Amino acid sequence: MRKRLTFLALPLLAAASAPALAQQMAEPSGAACPASSAALPPELASWKTPNALTAATDGAAASAAGLEIGQAVDLALAPTPSVTYALRPERPGGSVSSGGVAAFHVVKAGVYRVAIDSAAWLDVVSDGKSLESISHGHGPDCSGVRKMVDFRLDPGVYVLQIVGNGSPRIRVLVTTASR
Repeated sequence: MRKRLTFLALPLLAAASAPALAQQMAEPSGAACPASSAALPPELASWKTPNALTAATDGAAASAAGLEIGQAVDLALAPTPSVTYALRPERPGGSVSSGGVAAFHVVKAGVYRVAIDSAAWLDVVSDGKSLESISHGHGPDCSGVRKMVDFRLDPGVYVLQIVGNGSPRIRVLVTTASR
């Protein structure tokens, strides 16, 4: 019996003593990623060089946190209870989660993609309504893009609502979607 317990404990000890494993990015497939990051398609190129931005905590002030189409940002969020969303989120975050709002301006009608590095809920709001997404998925393997949601947008100003994030920061990129 003692040999069996030792045999079962060895893999657990090996995993616990390998800090490099903890630093590797996990993919949805469970595959480990190489030390160098994955090549990204042109529309996601700025993912690796984000700007810093602080999200607004009030939907009416979302324009103060302006996102530039095609430029990734590391968005600093606030505790969910301190955020007043432009529209009640479809999936409100819990009291220990983080969230915020930001605005972006679309000049040309088309399909736009919101890419994030977490499983947070996101809404794109226009004229007091949450817009329906047309597709969603995850980013390229080993890229750090965990979630991508596509929307068909006309010219105008939109509010991006980040809801229920597990940490006080999130990487965000609003870009045109390649189709």
